[in-house]
Amino acid sequence: MEFNEKLQQLRKQKNLTQEELADSLYVSRTAVSKWESGRGYPNIDSLKAISKLFSVSVDELLSGEELITLAETESKENAKSFSDMVFGILDCTMALLLFLPFFGQQGDGMIYTVSLIALTDEPNYILVPYFVLVSLTVVFGIAILAFQSFHNRIWVKSKLTVSLMLSILSVLIFVSTRQPYASVFVFCLLIIKGVLLVKQR
Repeated sequence: MEFNEKLQQLRKQKNLTQEELADSLYVSRTAVSKWESGRGYPNIDSLKAISKLFSVSVDELLSGEELITLAETESKENAKSFSDMVFGILDCTMALLLFLPFFGQQGDGMIYTVSLIALTDEPNYILVPYFVLVSLTVVFGIAILAFQSFHNRIWVKSKLTVSLMLSILSVLIFVSTRQPYASVFVFCLLIIKGVLLVKQR
């Protein structure tokens, strides 16, 4: 008997609805429905809670093959969660451009390095995109960190892509406006993101 069948049988033996089981396990009814239809497995913590609730061992709930599948799924989710965290931190790191001297500025016949906030010799049509891109990236990084447990399908699929595109766009704009230090800094962040994505696959 597969896990989904065992869970359904145990629930019915205790005369519990999916909603009541979900409340007992502190998960959503959708999660229970997903497990019982064979479309996924609970995480380790939920599995332990199920084991305790129905007074059965984890080995009785899952076959050896299902345990391997669960371990692989858990490993992939942990890796994805780590990638999300690093992407969020890297995007928040863009805030350093506002305060550290990454930008070249001419003055008294010399070129000085200044922060984005102190940069004044560039026209508005260049400064505005600088501030918009940096601000958007930082805000998006905060959103990635804040909504790591948010499982909306569109958000899950698009967040890393959007983060990557913001970094690529930043590199292109800094390169095209001849800001080498800012370009190299953002390019390094982009490389780290790329390495993480490759490893995740």
